[in-house]
Amino acid sequence: MLSVLSYGRLVARAVLGGLSQTDGRDYSLVTASYGFGKDFRKGILKKGMCYGDDACFVARHRSADVLGVADGVGGWRDYGVDPSQFSATLMKTCERLVKEGRFTPSNPVGILTSGYYELLQNKVPLLGSSTACIVVLDRRSHRLHTCNLGDSGFLVVRGGEVVHRSDEQQHYFNTPFQLSIAPPGAEGVVLSDSPEAADSSSFDVQLGDIILTATDGLFDNMPDYMILQELKKLKCFLFLFLIL
Repeated sequence: MLSVLSYGRLVARAVLGGLSQTDGRDYSLVTASYGFGKDFRKGILKKGMCYGDDACFVARHRSADVLGVADGVGGWRDYGVDPSQFSATLMKTCERLVKEGRFTPSNPVGILTSGYYELLQNKVPLLGSSTACIVVLDRRSHRLHTCNLGDSGFLVVRGGEVVHRSDEQQHYFNTPFQLSIAPPGAEGVVLSDSPEAADSSSFDVQLGDIILTATDGLFDNMPDYMILQELKKLKCFLFLFLIL
């Protein structure tokens, strides 16, 4: 699989430090994304935030910051279908819904469900499958609301340790839960899960937490200790960047 990384470090608006969890001001995310396809010769970044067969988005609304990643199922390429089209369209649709305010911060499954059903009703033919993970930072309550379908996922790192992580969803080996749109007549043949089957969680976050969302291309190839080493470098760099 390919890897997509969205990295967010929690900071308070217009404040670089000195706030506690009980501070009444809103939180927001400082974000960055990075990814690459299996074949570097074909270029790294497609149009939009799409890397190889994977895609991601970062969207902001007055009530929340939202991160999302999706991993297009590469097996569709054997049937002449570009796997990136489904994941990219799904993420772009979810991003638009957030920017339009058509979501509830405490219900990221609702974002995924609405985005997926828009794809099903789209008049432009679209085929493919994808895993998906969406996390929503409620700025006012300082809570993170998450949903994960398949083997993409998230980590929350605090003080150099993983304090929260998503649960992987697999039907069997190398067959994760996934959203799909099948060709007419093949709906019962192509594996497809409901977005409501996504695993959900909600928990408090703190200033300085690192929220990482990624596809299995990261989690299958880098153990936690390697991820933590790289995030430590990013955190130090970001802190220096912010205070300069």
